[in-house]
Amino acid sequence: MKRTIILWLIALVVTVFTAIFQRITGPTYPIHGEVNLLDQNIKYKLERSHSSSKPYQIKLDVKSENIAGVLYYKRHKTKDDWTTIKMEYLEGFLVAELPPQPPAGKLEYKIELTYNNEKVVIPEKGKVIIRFKGDVPALALILHIIFIFLAMIFSTRTGLEYFNTNPNYKIKMYLTVLFLFLGGFLFGPLVQYYAFGAWWTGIPFGYDLTDNKTLIAFIGWLFALIRFNKSPKADKWILLAAILMLIIFLIPHSLLGSELDYSKIDSVNFQE
Repeated sequence: MKRTIILWLIALVVTVFTAIFQRITGPTYPIHGEVNLLDQNIKYKLERSHSSSKPYQIKLDVKSENIAGVLYYKRHKTKDDWTTIKMEYLEGFLVAELPPQPPAGKLEYKIELTYNNEKVVIPEKGKVIIRFKGDVPALALILHIIFIFLAMIFSTRTGLEYFNTNPNYKIKMYLTVLFLFLGGFLFGPLVQYYAFGAWWTGIPFGYDLTDNKTLIAFIGWLFALIRFNKSPKADKWILLAAILMLIIFLIPHSLLGSELDYSKIDSVNFQE
């Protein structure tokens, strides 16, 4: 009994670590930092994911109206010139807005702060890329997250069963496959449809890494399940399926995700 509890705790810790690592290393995680100007540290948090239904408002806590700010932005992967917006000073904050884009549309942006002859750029190197998405019903998103989390914890726990004296794989393995199917192939596509207008953008229709890694993990577990049903001595295949899923889910979330091709929109508008 004690050993079982320990294995479940290990599975939970591994799953939580994987989920956090996947999130904070992904391309939609906000960029944090601070710059120094006018003898004050100006902290910033710049979003890299936002709703298509409203502008994204940028607010910098500067505490002095002597600091001027300019927001530069343009559409990602286009030859557009940078659009310049002077930031407004409102009650201790410099404020400006990025216009909403169609789902999967991306903007590049950066901010320049000046005081007399001093100047700082945010972020200090490069620029920020923000992707816009459609609004997803809360229930669909919550169920997607819950089922994917359960799939990961049961996958890890099933793999750890390999180290038990008398391993019992069957129920845990079936639940892993069930939760992975519900999270990755039922609610996952539903979330993606609301967010980006497409049910599936992985193989064979595209290169979306989130869709493809889910597919590979599911195939790995299906193979292990088939091997187990043919021979109860398929321990190593089950362990390999669990390791494969762990490796796959360490890949940053939304990497190589849906991206709007602005050239197609420009072409349509030009023809009209």
